[in-house]
Amino acid sequence: MLHTVTTGLAFAEGPVPLPDGSVLVVEVLGGRLTRVAADGSKSVVAYVGGGPNGAALGPDGRVYICNNGGFAASASDVVLLPQEAPFDQPPGSIQTVDLATGAVTTLYAHSSETPFWGPNDLVFDKHGGFWFTDHGRNRGRIRQIGAVWYARADGSGCREVISHIDHANGIGLSADGGTLFVADTMTAHLLSFRISGPGEIDPAGGPFFGGATIIGRAGPGQFLDSLAVDSNGAVCVASPGGSCVLVFDPNGGGLLRSVPTPDFLTTNIAFGGADLRTAFITLGSSGTLVKMDWPVPGLALT
Repeated sequence: MLHTVTTGLAFAEGPVPLPDGSVLVVEVLGGRLTRVAADGSKSVVAYVGGGPNGAALGPDGRVYICNNGGFAASASDVVLLPQEAPFDQPPGSIQTVDLATGAVTTLYAHSSETPFWGPNDLVFDKHGGFWFTDHGRNRGRIRQIGAVWYARADGSGCREVISHIDHANGIGLSADGGTLFVADTMTAHLLSFRISGPGEIDPAGGPFFGGATIIGRAGPGQFLDSLAVDSNGAVCVASPGGSCVLVFDPNGGGLLRSVPTPDFLTTNIAFGGADLRTAFITLGSSGTLVKMDWPVPGLALT
């Protein structure tokens, strides 16, 4: 059963459960990182501008944010529907936020050496680096194709690792750190890649997309957004369009089950609580953070 934690969020994504019972979320249309206390009260941690899209707690205690650069305002007064960014909107960036002070730093910005467009989601590995997706960006009839990147947390370098994933979105790692999972939103493919070293993908690890294996696909009208991995290894993917969280077999066995939600723009899932058996889910169009008991614990993040 779903329980509402809080409402009134400006298209929330990127939930990060904290040990004190609060949850950090980014508000894509609000340009801010917000802390939601266990009682549902909200406080702004930092204004980051643009369109904060995904967040993760880094090994140094800072929050790392994928900022897509910003969307146009919602097209509806009834539900939140981010619109295509204006042509003059600058590309996105990777930012960090100090939770103690709220200080915001741009770790990686778009340049000729790092041509990413709309950073979307990220996950840290056991080496202290992080993988992140670039969702790409539409420019009218022109599409800037997405990709997957690997970056060092100290700001010393990032590079594109997997190119030409049209709408790269959710990203996660298996428990042993040997498999990278990537959700491609519009094709609704859930992909896996075999990791051969820090920031390295085995190009022979799978038959598609530079070493990808398609381990699952959403059904008609369902798309794929951000994801989390549970302790059984199942990949749990929020499904905008599907009003649900889809749970996939990581070994290619397809869809295991579907967990319904009340919002057609279900965007993110993350596991928290003392035993990691609480799933926190963001519902984009209604600006709501909900939670529910999960049948098994989530996978503890690095």
